[in-house]
Amino acid sequence: MSAATHGLAVTRPEVPSGLVAIPVRTRLVCQGDDLTAIVGAAVEGIARPGDVIAVSETALAIAQGEYVPAEYVRPSALAYALSRRAGALATVNQPESMQLVIDRAGPSKVMVATLAHLVGRALGRRGAFYEIMGDSLTAIDGYTGTMPPFERAIVFAPRDPDGFAQNVFESIGPACAVVDANDLEKAKVLGASRGVRRATVEGALLDNPHGNGDEQTPVVVLKWRGPGPNPLMESANRE
Repeated sequence: MSAATHGLAVTRPEVPSGLVAIPVRTRLVCQGDDLTAIVGAAVEGIARPGDVIAVSETALAIAQGEYVPAEYVRPSALAYALSRRAGALATVNQPESMQLVIDRAGPSKVMVATLAHLVGRALGRRGAFYEIMGDSLTAIDGYTGTMPPFERAIVFAPRDPDGFAQNVFESIGPACAVVDANDLEKAKVLGASRGVRRATVEGALLDNPHGNGDEQTPVVVLKWRGPGPNPLMESANRE
């Protein structure tokens, strides 16, 4: 039974039973590629109106050129000091990634966040650094886990994910969402075409059917095969 034909049943308490995720392989996405065309060719014969095409935010960012090789970044002493204190699973535990955060947010904000982190730890509270830094952190992915030739690329957040998703919908037919998902059971919709129920898409992708290695499946088609209304779409947009 191939995933391309039958899909993978989504068995998460966050979403209703009956959702199916179909990982779809594409060719390697590179800077300057027309990702809408790549997605359209990949899902031909698989996706239909009523489905949601979930596209990896990393693929979109790379197509837009929103990345930099780690070798091009020269970390400061501050970046080295802070990255050594980041958690093992944090994307900023790499000094190059931390330096880009410092460049974008400014050293003053980083130092304020660091001080708040130290005070919070002393009071038994965690997470102050991430709360203060906000988008400055979440907009940057570390370079581990990305497939060659981008294994040393630090990837930024994609530009206008809502606009891209809407363009996919208008060009191809099925709805679209740009999603940041990982193997830590976290998924966030960064952008979506009109009518997509974002919470359902996020719940359906918590097991990360995109994969985090060299699967080369930056596209996942979500289908509803259960009874009743389609939970992937708002009622006015259901097929």
